[in-house]
Amino acid sequence: MAAKTRALSALSQTPHEVLEYTPSKDHFGAHSAAELGRDPHTVLKTLVIHHERDMAICCVPVAGHLSLKAAAKALGWKRAEMTDPAQAQRATGYVVGGISPLGTTKRMPTLIDDSVADLETITVSAGQRGLSIALSPTDLAELTNAKFAPIGTE
Repeated sequence: MAAKTRALSALSQTPHEVLEYTPSKDHFGAHSAAELGRDPHTVLKTLVIHHERDMAICCVPVAGHLSLKAAAKALGWKRAEMTDPAQAQRATGYVVGGISPLGTTKRMPTLIDDSVADLETITVSAGQRGLSIALSPTDLAELTNAKFAPIGTE
């Protein structure tokens, strides 16, 4: 039985499926896609970026990469950098490899790559390594107050 995480608590009224798999120590997104037998274009990695004192969450398919330039533009920032893993963990309340866009301890602007906007189902971390959530991208956007933007690259 899956542990109750803040991410799962955020889904109480939202249709979703909890997916468990054997966690890895690196390549978290690609590993989860392979373990779950899911298309890596539908499994999202959650990345934390920053500009000066502002932080944001970006969700992009594990099959691609985040464009920091595109993310900064979508947020109205001059530029963006990846946040140090320790800072990302403090801001979200989750460990790297288990960072979820749902239930973070600090509310941050959230972007979801627009390549997944029209999909029926996507998969994101459920707040711990080895635990994911399958849900609709529109539900994820509503729950996180996210906007879809072209932030991913292949």
